[in-house]
Amino acid sequence: MERGYVYMLTNTYHTVLYTGVTSNLQKRIAEHRNKSFGGFSARYNLNIVVYFEELPNIVAAIEREKQIKRLSRHRKELIINRVNPSWENLL
Repeated sequence: MERGYVYMLTNTYHTVLYTGVTSNLQKRIAEHRNKSFGGFSARYNLNIVVYFEELPNIVAAIEREKQIKRLSRHRKELIINRVNPSWENLL
């Protein structure tokens, strides 16, 4: 089984957070940046990767994504700030 990734994207002004899951992080981030599929991330210009986790498989990644999506904005910010306090683009 291939590894899974959970990631959070934001825009230039950090006004919106998006949480996603994938088995190929580089490819999926490129799709967001190219606005390949339109949707939420394209509408809000979410192209800065402020957080990601590598998990042993996609099932674990999906479960982690659900956990993160249930959190408040404040709790998501705490997760980001622990590993990326300056909210720099990680990829």
